[in-house]
Amino acid sequence: MIVKEIIVVEGRSDTEAIHRALDADTIETNGSRVSKRTIRAIQNAQERRGVIVFTDPDYPGERIRKIVSSAVPGCKHAFITRVEGQGAANESLGIEHASPRAILRALEKVYTQFEAPEEKISMQTLRTLGLLGGKTSRTLRERLCDQLNIGYANGKQLYKRLRIFQIAEGDLMQAIDAIRLEE
Repeated sequence: MIVKEIIVVEGRSDTEAIHRALDADTIETNGSRVSKRTIRAIQNAQERRGVIVFTDPDYPGERIRKIVSSAVPGCKHAFITRVEGQGAANESLGIEHASPRAILRALEKVYTQFEAPEEKISMQTLRTLGLLGGKTSRTLRERLCDQLNIGYANGKQLYKRLRIFQIAEGDLMQAIDAIRLEE
């Protein structure tokens, strides 16, 4: 697999995990407090080669993703599941724990964030499908996010990701059907 874009990761351990999977260039944010200098480097990378944001499936990783996305329009996004990023003895969570296979799978299924997303799926549709406001909504959302490969999201984040990655209602319904067949 060849990745022409520069991959934005949180730190050196993540870069090492990426390099175990493939030969790719990275920019490290060095934590969730992304400096202006790092943002400028990411903006430059986006202009020249494109950028894939590939952060840990946790709160700090999501914070970095939001900071970079708002400062650098048109980023691509790659996600691993929480299970794929789980460290030994469940003590930490991150890209550095993912297998090369999981990293390659995530990079094969990147999403591009669009500036002016069309609203295709309503919050009411998400409620009707049981993805919001129910006793089992969180579990169903986790399974859906894994199925769509968009990273874990709470209700509001799910709504936003479905829009910015322009996931059609048909694709959502197909993913829900696949989950229900597994039950």
